[in-house]
Amino acid sequence: MKTILKSKASAKCKSALLIMLLCPMLSFPQSDLIKGGEMLFGGLITVFNLSKTKNVNPNVVESVCVKNKLPNRITFIITRQTDDGDEIRKELVIQKDSKEYFYELPKGVYTYQVVMTNDSIFKKGEYRFSDKTVIAINED
Repeated sequence: MKTILKSKASAKCKSALLIMLLCPMLSFPQSDLIKGGEMLFGGLITVFNLSKTKNVNPNVVESVCVKNKLPNRITFIITRQTDDGDEIRKELVIQKDSKEYFYELPKGVYTYQVVMTNDSIFKKGEYRFSDKTVIAINED
């Protein structure tokens, strides 16, 4: 396999750089030289952003973050009844001063419980998950 000579590689880099710098000048911008460069970079940004397509599901929350601000480990439990009568139940065990996540959680109203290490219920209630959420469990 032949090695690339430094002079050939540097000449190619120089010519590519020169073309990139001259393209805005050759495009005859409407107002000034800066407008052509702005259009060039705007086009490049658009091309690179199109390649990053997201899989967006309107029935799913992307992520729910639960932070534990209590001095002990907790278990965060959420449950929900679906339209079909099935039960969705998820649990997170969260260490003190830490956080954990639920990913791709179906949207809806969930019943939650915060259970301490001695199996006592610290807090319980209902919460509607419709978008990305951060829940902080405090002593308050």
